[in-house]
Amino acid sequence: MWRWFHKLGSPRSFYLISNRLLPWLGAAAGLLLVVGAVWGLLFAPPDYQQGNSVRIMYIHVPASILAQSGYLLMATAGAIYLIWRIKLADIAMQCVAPLGASLTFLALVTGSIWGKPTWGTWWQWDARLTSTLVLLFLYLGVVALRSALEYRESAGRATAILALVGVVNLPIIKYSVDWWNTLHQPSSFSLTEKPAMPAEMWLPLLVMVIGFYCFFFTVWILRIRSEIIQRESGTEWVRGVAGS
Repeated sequence: MWRWFHKLGSPRSFYLISNRLLPWLGAAAGLLLVVGAVWGLLFAPPDYQQGNSVRIMYIHVPASILAQSGYLLMATAGAIYLIWRIKLADIAMQCVAPLGASLTFLALVTGSIWGKPTWGTWWQWDARLTSTLVLLFLYLGVVALRSALEYRESAGRATAILALVGVVNLPIIKYSVDWWNTLHQPSSFSLTEKPAMPAEMWLPLLVMVIGFYCFFFTVWILRIRSEIIQRESGTEWVRGVAGS
């Protein structure tokens, strides 16, 4: 297992392995997102209380889940870089931050649009919304800190530490609706409980979540590959890839 771990940590090995994964991930992302969007937006029944405004959850919920998952991936990559100094972990951390920030912004925007007909306001300093806004600032902080530091190794260490410190915000986002009296509804998905909504509503939502994950990993891998080519431009294997 450790041998495989170190092999995957090599930029060259990762680049070659990703050549095989990308077509499958990209195709799965496109298919699942199209099927999930058509199913959820056109054929899923409206909510008995919120009506058709509930359909925005097919974008909002996957974006929210991926925003948190992306931060956990970034922090994990940061821990790996701090402990083992694996170069690919630093690249992965760098490449996930803008993607995670974009998904967090999408979650906040769609949440505000959903909140207007549901709560009667675009924004409320609700615990879930506020902690998600903090998540966006953490992502942007990682991006800004890396841009501000000149030396790559120093930037990697500093952003890894910031990412790890920010992990404390993730359980606050997840459990805020249980810990405090908030306007935000409970989580739509749970690994331990059956969904409260009918199957014809949560099945397309599940398809969209999986599609968002496939899209996320597709874009993330593409960004990592681009950064690898830039950092390893002087190596023989990159020149071979460029010449092929």
